[in-house]
Amino acid sequence: MARVKYLQRSDVTGVNDALFDRLERERKVPTANIFRALAHAPDILDQFLSYANAIRASSISPKLRELAILTVGHCTRSEYEIAHHQSHGLKAGVSLEQLKAIPDFELSPLFDEEERAVMAVAKESTLNVDVSDVTWNRVIPFLNDQQRVELALNIAWYNSGVRIMGALGIELEESYR
Repeated sequence: MARVKYLQRSDVTGVNDALFDRLERERKVPTANIFRALAHAPDILDQFLSYANAIRASSISPKLRELAILTVGHCTRSEYEIAHHQSHGLKAGVSLEQLKAIPDFELSPLFDEEERAVMAVAKESTLNVDVSDVTWNRVIPFLNDQQRVELALNIAWYNSGVRIMGALGIELEESYR
């Protein structure tokens, strides 16, 4: 059960209309539970959305980004993150078979070396915080300096998301069950 009320536009009419306008313009409608919970801190949510948009616009291929995000979701057992990003992964070119194989990506022939390298960084960063040189060096042949920084930022961003969802008890929307 959520630890804060999921706000709706009607709860903040006249106070935060612009924020809900932005949510509806930039995100799916109906508004996801995480954003409805974070609407209790409207100024932070506004900046949260700006940062999230910047992260999503990184130069990493969308497929690699989604594989990293889904790896974070599986490592943290975040049903919410996995459910919300499977559709993004499919749109980015992740196959259904790959979606199912993410928990065992290291041994799966469904992923190439670049994908496994990115997912290994996501896994190690999520589980250990520090990433070993051996793991980090696996992505160097595939990603330039900017992309490696963006990978680290994406992994950190989605790790923060699962921790926010865990602390606030954010529930998966009925449409994702």
